[in-house]
Amino acid sequence: MVRFDGDAGGVVVDGEAYRLRQMHWHSPSEHAIDGRRYDLELHMLHQSDSSGRYAVVAQLFEIGRRRRDATLDMLEPYIERVAKKRKMHEVEVDGEVDPRRPVSGSGVYYRYTGSFTTPPCTEGITWTVARNVRRVSRRQVELLREAVHDDARRNARPLQEANGRAVGVYYSWLA
Repeated sequence: MVRFDGDAGGVVVDGEAYRLRQMHWHSPSEHAIDGRRYDLELHMLHQSDSSGRYAVVAQLFEIGRRRRDATLDMLEPYIERVAKKRKMHEVEVDGEVDPRRPVSGSGVYYRYTGSFTTPPCTEGITWTVARNVRRVSRRQVELLREAVHDDARRNARPLQEANGRAVGVYYSWLA
């Protein structure tokens, strides 16, 4: 997880402003498009100062040879430090992490109201999932798995039924 202190940017959802609080990854993805899960999923957790509600922006990744994720490239030395020291769960990042980079260029996205994917699975979370799938290296996925320290091949919950939830498709002309 990368936790942000201070102003790291944010999103506006239905007229409400949310500030970025942290980002973390799951492997495999916790969302599927047309029934397909991907190799990795980034969650960018935002919180509203006015209501305390949460909104999560998600980006899906598949392993590809051509391009690695630039944000993970920058974070790799820090993730390696966490992975090497079994008792270390936190390191301070010296450089600047641009939270816009992982989801830039996402002109089409899905939105629904659901729950957090980890206990206590709080309901009422606004999810925004980018439709475009970005590339990540196999090494980056493996490194993130090593840093979790739980010896599991997965840190994602099983796919959940929609349970009647409506999923909207949105188009952004600013992407």
